[in-house]
This record gives sequence, C-alpha cells and structure tokens, in this order.
Amino acid sequence: MAPTKEGLEMQDRERDAAFNKAMHGKSAQATGGIRAMFAKGSDAKKAAVDEYFKHWENQPAKNETEEDRAKRTAEYATLTRHYYNLATDIYEYGWGQCFHFCRYSIGENFYQAIARHEHYLAHQIGIKEGMKVLDVGCGVGGPAREIAKFTGCHVTGLNNNDYQIERATHYAQKEGLAKQLAFVKGDFMQMDFPDNSFDAVYAIEATVHAPKLSGVYSEIFRVLKPGGIFGVYEWLMTDDYDNDNLEHREIRLGIEEGDGISNMVNISEGVEAMNIAGFEMLHHEDMAQRPDPIPWYWPLAGRWKYMQSMGDVFTIGRMTWWGRTIAHNLAGFLEMARLAPAGTKKTADSLAKAADCLVAGAEQNLFTPMYLMVGKKPEQ
Repeated sequence: MAPTKEGLEMQDRERDAAFNKAMHGKSAQATGGIRAMFAKGSDAKKAAVDEYFKHWENQPAKNETEEDRAKRTAEYATLTRHYYNLATDIYEYGWGQCFHFCRYSIGENFYQAIARHEHYLAHQIGIKEGMKVLDVGCGVGGPAREIAKFTGCHVTGLNNNDYQIERATHYAQKEGLAKQLAFVKGDFMQMDFPDNSFDAVYAIEATVHAPKLSGVYSEIFRVLKPGGIFGVYEWLMTDDYDNDNLEHREIRLGIEEGDGISNMVNISEGVEAMNIAGFEMLHHEDMAQRPDPIPWYWPLAGRWKYMQSMGDVFTIGRMTWWGRTIAHNLAGFLEMARLAPAGTKKTADSLAKAADCLVAGAEQNLFTPMYLMVGKKPEQ
C-alpha cells in the first residue's frame, strides 16, 4: 500500500528531527552564537554543507540558465532548511536575534533601529492587543517577541527549521513570553492552519525563500480572516536590474547563494503576486528609497562614520573586512585543529560574499530588502 500524504509528512518531520538532533544536539540552549556554532555534530554539518552548496558550486553567473534556477526552486524547502542549519549561529553572532535589515536615524543605536522597523510594520498592519497574529518565517523569534511586547498580541511563528524553533522557544521562555508566543514547524507554501485562522499576518524578509511569491501570498490569504491585514518586508530586485548584465547577475547570485534564496524576482512581480493572491493593496513602497541620513546597508559595509553609539562598535566591528578576516581565519584554524566542525569557514565566507553583493546591489539600486507591501483580505 502506498503511503498517504499524512504518512509522508510524518516521515519528513521524523527525518528532520533526527537530523536536527545529530547536527545541533543541545546547542539550542547555548548562550550566544559562537558557543552554539562550535557545538555541532561534524558528520551532520558536513552533510548540510554538501547538500546546500551543491546548488551553486561550479555554476558561474555567465553560465547560469533558467533550468539551474528551476532546480533550485524545486528544492526550495530543503535548500532553505539546510541554509539555516548552517547560518543561524553566525547570524546570531554577527547580527543578533532579529534576522533582518532596517532603516536608521541619527542618535539611534543598532538594536533600537531594528526594533523600530518591527514596530513600524506592526503599526502599518494595525496589530492590537489580544489579536491572533501569524509570523511567516519567524527565525529564532526576535521580531515575534518584540511585536508581542509592543502590541500585547499573541504571535504564532511558522518555521520549517527545527533548530530555529528550539532557539525561539528557548528565548520566549527565558523572557517570560511563553503565553504570548507559539512556534510551530511547517511549510509556508502549504500551511496546516485552517482557513480564516488569524486576525493579522506579517513576514519580515522571509517569504523571499518561497519558490513563487503568489503561492505563499495565497496561503497567507487563505489563513487570514476576512478583513484582516497582511504586511511584508520583501527582498526584491529593482526594475534597474538587468539579468543580461553579467555584473548584475553576479550580484544577484551572490545574494542568493549567501542567503539561501532559490530565485529572487523583481518589484513588479512582487506587487503582481499580492494581486494574484487576492489582496486589496493598501500601500506599497520601497522603504530603502526613503531619504534617510544613514543607509540601511552601512553595517554590512562597515562604515564607522555612521556609528551612533559605543555599543555599535561590537556589532559593526564584526562586519568590517578586518573583523570578518579575523573571524574567518580563526574558524579555518579551529577547523584544522578539529575544534570546530568542517564547513564553518565555508559558510562564513559565503555570508561575507553575500554581504558584499548586498552592498553593491544597494549602491547600484539593483536590490531592496525592504519593499513594504500591506494588503487587506476583502470582507466578502
């Protein structure tokens, strides 16, 4: 007898749970990304590295075909899951527990700016106390915790990575927010929630991992209650991006490889996806084009002139070329000494390349990480 759909899903969950245990062990309880990073199962981490990087190795930008992009898109779930198996601890070490960019104001330190970006999205959506809210692609739960505290709502975080769910649950309990937060495993292209389950939905730089934006937006539309609002900060290529321009394509591929993305699309396709899903668009704008005195990408570029507080020294210092060089060489040394799992330096190098491509994409107006779209599900 052929296995049922539910049976296959159960097998997938059991397989993922076993891999999570083999690779991460008890590192979800570690304080800080560095301690967690070095507490991995070597064999499992090597398997994750091999599985992830096969999508880009020996595939230079000049030879990329639509078939290559289609293959990555077909394996989006595995690609994304292994990416965050490899990158989560590095993100926490270098950036914090909120895996997204933001706008900056003079006199505002890094973490204040990150929180304001989340507050702004919650305000645009109209999240209120007591609402039942879905966070699509919640990471380790940093934004969910902040929005829950800011608004008094209840947030359910959806994620397809067991390790991140463990980290998110650990942090929620640590901050006394367990009653306001729940983190569940699932694929945002086929959510397990019933129709009309949530008062509001948001996604912060997460739905870019979807194989097709109209697909994930349609699922969000389905689980959102009539009259509910969906708000998203989306990663998109701008209309200045030209795929026939080799430099442009190298920038896009560098971002995709270093950030676990199977296929980024342009702004017009993102807006169209909201319309296809059925949303009434209330507002859309590229927040990166706001005339801010400090560019969103300055921490990646390591530009000290924009530093707003002494506390920023530690965050930004890790992102400068010399900060990365020291960290990556140390990772290489620790791998050779077998004190760090194989693949740690390779993953860090890929993230560094992505950082350079993100800065280049911003400076050439080819890319935005914060295209804001706010849509309403019609009452009827």
